[in-house]
Amino acid sequence: MRLTTLAATSFTAAALLAAGATIPGSTLGAAPAPAPLHARAEVTAATSASDESAERATGIERMAVRVKGRAKTAAVTKVTPITYHNGPVMTGTTNVYLVWYGGWATSTATTKQVLTDFTAVLGGTPYFAINTTYTNAAKVPASSTLVLKGSTIDAYSLGKTLSDAGVRSVVSSAITTGKLPTDANGIYVVLSSADVKESSGFVTKYCGWHTRATIAATDIKFAFVGDPTTQGLGSCASQTTTSPNSNPGADAMVSVLAHELEEAVTDPDLNAWYDAIGYENADKCAWTYGTTYKAANGAVANLKIGARDYLVQQNWKAGATQGCALAL
Repeated sequence: MRLTTLAATSFTAAALLAAGATIPGSTLGAAPAPAPLHARAEVTAATSASDESAERATGIERMAVRVKGRAKTAAVTKVTPITYHNGPVMTGTTNVYLVWYGGWATSTATTKQVLTDFTAVLGGTPYFAINTTYTNAAKVPASSTLVLKGSTIDAYSLGKTLSDAGVRSVVSSAITTGKLPTDANGIYVVLSSADVKESSGFVTKYCGWHTRATIAATDIKFAFVGDPTTQGLGSCASQTTTSPNSNPGADAMVSVLAHELEEAVTDPDLNAWYDAIGYENADKCAWTYGTTYKAANGAVANLKIGARDYLVQQNWKAGATQGCALAL
């Protein structure tokens, strides 16, 4: 997502019901007041093309944090269509590689398992198949097939604070040292543990991001998703006291991970699918959940895949009838 073009939303039960969601017997946690967002967080449909061009030039698409009491405008989600800008999409089978950065020890084993399980079963679901409504110039649809192809651990090689460039270095090191293969049809996700900071604004400005870089002479797509548990959980989680997998930090990361994978598949080089304001597909539905249900532990969920329940943000369907959805 674009850090400077997404107006994030706080979702209490009342807000979700106003948007048409069903929340049986549960309330989504209200976010604490986070640090102020950047100047362009308050966007309208009149956002200029020059503003968007300047943001796109940064080369990183960020997912903005939840901000209490602020909602995306109807002009963004209901009127502004998403359109094609001639760049590539990821087709065929997309491979995912997880880079566990930081202290993923026994205490975080549950978080790691929730994320691994989700990534392993996401591909081929009706939810991820929404991406097939996006095509390349030859009308070949974006990938709905996602395979967890590999993972590696990086135990603080750059310390407990990562910069954006540091995230790229972590990915580059994993590839150039042979821990992970060089894969132009892969998405490499750096998942940082709760004690790792991302210095450009994790939990104060964004919850995750994706971009691309030339690494080992290959166009490499990669993303960052951090564990917000100890740094500002309410900024990146809609449920802070309970969640479908009884782990609010892990469940928050799942929703952000889904979001970044959707965007990386449909806009891998940041020049394919986005709307007039600059929102990519998942941006347009950020922090919206559609129809929900109560999980066994009483938490709110909206998607069951594999053996687990999840609360994931909706994705935007392209084509003649556009809008947020949980399934193709």
